[in-house]
Amino acid sequence: MFFLGEYEYKVDAKGRVPIPPKFRKHFADGIVLNMGAEECINAYPLSVWEKIAEKFDSGPIAPSRVRQMNRAVFASAFDSELDEQGRVMLPQPLRQHADIKDSLIIAGTNKYLEIWSKARWEKQKALWRKDAWQLFENMEMRQ
Repeated sequence: MFFLGEYEYKVDAKGRVPIPPKFRKHFADGIVLNMGAEECINAYPLSVWEKIAEKFDSGPIAPSRVRQMNRAVFASAFDSELDEQGRVMLPQPLRQHADIKDSLIIAGTNKYLEIWSKARWEKQKALWRKDAWQLFENMEMRQ
């Protein structure tokens, strides 16, 4: 499963947005939305989210750090399902975090989707395009 590409949509009056049709089958069991680190919304298939949750149950991390990480990741998360038209409701706290009011971009980022306000996506895209040569150069060295 790979999520690729970028897709432009509008949020409807009820706060719903369609998931691109070719990705919907991956969200048949559910979708988990949470605050992305770069002021966007992350959208995970339930199976991917379950793997993330398992990682929080193991490892040599101090209990206080685990509690902080759990709060940061899980308290901002919302589980949902796609409706019959393939739409998901974007909860108000997440829309505020990502400054999504009308137009948005759904970007494929390998194992999950990112949902951006169109304006923030354009700024983000300009940043990584400017430095793309360095990103690709680093990838080539690792192969």
